[in-house]
Amino acid sequence: MEQYKTDFIHFMVDAEVLKFGDFVTKSGRKTPFFINTGFYRTGSQLKKLGEYYAKAIESTFGTDFDILFGPAYKGIPLSVAAAIALSERDGVDVGYCANRKEEKDHGEGGKLLGTPIKDGDRVIIIEDVTTAGTSIRETYPLIKAQADCEVKGLIVSVDRQERGTGEKGALDEIGETFGMKTSAIVTMEEVVEVLWNKPYQGQTIIDDELKSRIDDYYRQYGAGK
Repeated sequence: MEQYKTDFIHFMVDAEVLKFGDFVTKSGRKTPFFINTGFYRTGSQLKKLGEYYAKAIESTFGTDFDILFGPAYKGIPLSVAAAIALSERDGVDVGYCANRKEEKDHGEGGKLLGTPIKDGDRVIIIEDVTTAGTSIRETYPLIKAQADCEVKGLIVSVDRQERGTGEKGALDEIGETFGMKTSAIVTMEEVVEVLWNKPYQGQTIIDDELKSRIDDYYRQYGAGK
């Protein structure tokens, strides 16, 4: 495993973004782990986060695209942080764009903020995490309604490696449905590999009991199960 992936997993733990316990996902699944990028709250954290995303974007998509689209609300700071990091890391100046939950009826108006999407633009969607792909199925039509553009792909922080609406993994299903690449900075399998019975900062994040609960979850919701 590349070192930056291990570093990113520890970064999520430090920022309390990656949590273990009892949660319910947007798709209604009860899960023993949860990723909440809303807990990246400081300038230094957002700077590091943008750099991790930039590295993953470059590895999967290169730098031949025009706009990073971050769905409201959590996707907005992600798109901004990653766009800044791409500029600093690679000298690539891409635009950011995001949607408003409610269309603005004053000033410049409209449903989007940031860089306008034009005909011919190549767009990458940047998200925190996807479980069943619910939010992407809302975002993709919104982007395509703006112009004759190409949605090249989707990048998330963690691939939860769960079924989407069928038996395939949500990211694979999204990729096939919309004809685009999908990728993640790390997978949940890599998270478990790094944290299971390997003490970090003086504590064991994933012990045998938690590992068993995670295994049970994947027996129910894992892709191909």
